[in-house]
Amino acid sequence: MLSFSRARSTGRNSRPLAGGMDYLEPKKKSNVMGKIILGVSLTVLFIIYLNHRSSSSSSTAFSRSEEGVTHVLVTGGAGYIGSHAALRLLKDSYRVTIVDNLSRGNLGAVKVLQGLFPEEGRLQFIYADLGDAKAVEKIFSENAFDAVMHFAAVAYVGESTLDPLKYYHNITSNTLVVLEAVARHKVKKLIYSSTCATYGEPEKMPIVEVTPQVPINPYGKAKKMAEDMILDFSKNSDMAVMILRYFNVIGSDPEGRLGEAPKPELREHGRISGACFDAARGVTKGLQVKGTDYKTGDGTCVRDYIDVTDLVDAHVKALEKAKPRNVGIYNVGTGKGRSVKEFVEACKKATGVDIKVDFLPRRPGDYAEVYSDPSKILRDLKWSARFTNLQESLEVAWRWQKKHPHGYASS
Repeated sequence: MLSFSRARSTGRNSRPLAGGMDYLEPKKKSNVMGKIILGVSLTVLFIIYLNHRSSSSSSTAFSRSEEGVTHVLVTGGAGYIGSHAALRLLKDSYRVTIVDNLSRGNLGAVKVLQGLFPEEGRLQFIYADLGDAKAVEKIFSENAFDAVMHFAAVAYVGESTLDPLKYYHNITSNTLVVLEAVARHKVKKLIYSSTCATYGEPEKMPIVEVTPQVPINPYGKAKKMAEDMILDFSKNSDMAVMILRYFNVIGSDPEGRLGEAPKPELREHGRISGACFDAARGVTKGLQVKGTDYKTGDGTCVRDYIDVTDLVDAHVKALEKAKPRNVGIYNVGTGKGRSVKEFVEACKKATGVDIKVDFLPRRPGDYAEVYSDPSKILRDLKWSARFTNLQESLEVAWRWQKKHPHGYASS
């Protein structure tokens, strides 16, 4: 039971009620409600302002094709990976449109990008949900896209086992909406952000692109369904398609402009790096490692950790190399597996904090060992991971985390 001590109040705007709770007079209550309404209104107005600022004066630049300029739609571009991809594209002189409903993304990341690239015709942000077919059609009708990088997706294995319908709707259904718009408007290139989760738990390691896809959780299943739709469509299309199946993403922008800032309510489902950093900062009491009885060297899961800077470099190379009427499918990883225990030790060194670790039973939907064979992407796209030192990648990410303890709200 909870017990409350009786509150005493001598203020003119409150009266004590039974149980020790104060009652706010209408005037006081209206002031509080007014502040809440004002805060919500300002947020909505700011989103409208960003849309207007990005598109009003330079709408013709985004709505027409321009020789020598490639216009890329980045779905989910306010998210962790999507924002880093948008940054790289902008640095490489691409024209970028970000579409995001901000359910998982951060408006702060968009503001950072707009501050770095304020020139007209470089970047626009559109607040929209890809599940809204009319909104998506309007976006494609009003813009001349040369390519689409489709990142937008919910992406937590654990959450997908708890709420599978959300994943099939957000990943599979929304990808269909995007694909239909791409087909109607004859967009030339599609780069699809997929995952190693489509492979499930293969019998042999490392994973190659022809390894059978037998996903074991709704996240992987939803992504595979989306892949299948894209592959079926491509058989009778001139569109160039690249499907990138990447592994566990870590790190952040080396120059400290962007980082990973998941919603607080999603911490329990998030990446292990975020969980380590939360423990190091004292946000949580420690780190929970789920599963110590897997058939691996130390009993914990083995994963292939890919730095986000390398990952977006692979996307840009895929965009450059994509050819009409061709489909490229590539694993994007380092080719080396690291156990969760190894990861935790690297995180302790990167943060300088002796993180408390609790070992718990397995999490539903997880698999023992997954790492890539990246030889195909090296051969075809001349890409290989450069940032392969696990501790160094975590040190870069940790610097951003310390500077932004409340995510982009710290800026």
